[in-house]
Amino acid sequence: MTTENRWLLPEGIDELLPERAGQLEALRRRLLDQCARWGYRYVIPPLVEFTDSLLVGLGADLDLLTCKFTDQMSGRMLGVRADITPQAARMDAHSLAETGVTRLCYAGSTLQSSPQSAISGRAPLQLGAELFGSDTVEADGEIITLMLSLFKSCEVTRELTLDIGHIGIYDALFSDAGLDPDLESEIFDALQRKSMPDIDRLAASLPPGVATKLLALAELHGSVSVVAEAKGIFANEPVVLEALGELESTLALVESEFPDVGVYVDLTELRGFRYHTGLVFAVYLEGRGSAVAKGGRYDNIGAVFGRDRPATGFAIDLKALIDDAAPTEPALPPVIAPVSDDPSLRGAVAALRASGRTVVVDLESGATALEGQRLVLQDGEWIIEMESGS
Repeated sequence: MTTENRWLLPEGIDELLPERAGQLEALRRRLLDQCARWGYRYVIPPLVEFTDSLLVGLGADLDLLTCKFTDQMSGRMLGVRADITPQAARMDAHSLAETGVTRLCYAGSTLQSSPQSAISGRAPLQLGAELFGSDTVEADGEIITLMLSLFKSCEVTRELTLDIGHIGIYDALFSDAGLDPDLESEIFDALQRKSMPDIDRLAASLPPGVATKLLALAELHGSVSVVAEAKGIFANEPVVLEALGELESTLALVESEFPDVGVYVDLTELRGFRYHTGLVFAVYLEGRGSAVAKGGRYDNIGAVFGRDRPATGFAIDLKALIDDAAPTEPALPPVIAPVSDDPSLRGAVAALRASGRTVVVDLESGATALEGQRLVLQDGEWIIEMESGS
């Protein structure tokens, strides 16, 4: 690399300059404060972990997204987290090991081997909340309403759509069908992509009863009426009907709490990581091609850490949200202080900073274009004087 391009960053990796970084930090604080008001305690998982704990039992998709390297101290493989949810599950199962319901929230950088969002690239800043210890539909409802309340609190400027489904429906229809693993993987992938030509091709190779279920499931997406339609189609599938009942209850809660949020029911909603086991959902903003939040139920992760706990949660991509969140209240302009050994000036600066004001010392004595109000000495007292024209 020549000296002319040493400033280049890897593809998909960005940096946030002062104004944008300040906006994102204010948004992070606002959303974490909201989570705290709901009883979610803040945790900071490590940036890297041994891959045999970071990835165990989580499926190939997360494994492929994880950047790995050899630990020079132990010789073992380390992974940089691509998703914080599994780390929160480990903390709940092992580090905390509490009884009853545990609520955790977090915010931190992640790194992915390939970009999943055009806005965030390979380094999304993920903020999320996880609820452990309850397998009830009320727990799912709390997580979804908390997530939507976060969008409401930051006053997003675009219309919201909640895309919601239930992966238990797919599992109930195909887990006992005795399909070859490679064929099952193809079906899963085709449903994810909503590729009807591939679905038709795969259906032709399936037993008639399984093919009928696949073709019916592929068409079940749209308005909330999809739930009633699915109940009629799968009236003889009790596990499917149970999942549809959970979905119906959750939709009723969302409609009552957030009537302005659009809802798109998608029973082929299989996006996200393969560790999900129940309700799955995502939030889209009008005009944005990728989801700004994803979540769902994942009851199996804790088992690999010795404690099988029900769990549900969500994660928001803060970088994808920042441009559509209402700005925070503007701060007071900075106060510009001259360079001086005057003890009374130092006292005035300290008092202003203690009161919450930003004070910048003008090291170049007016040579730089610092904007703000200036501290001036009048009648032996340092006071703030509005700069002319400011």
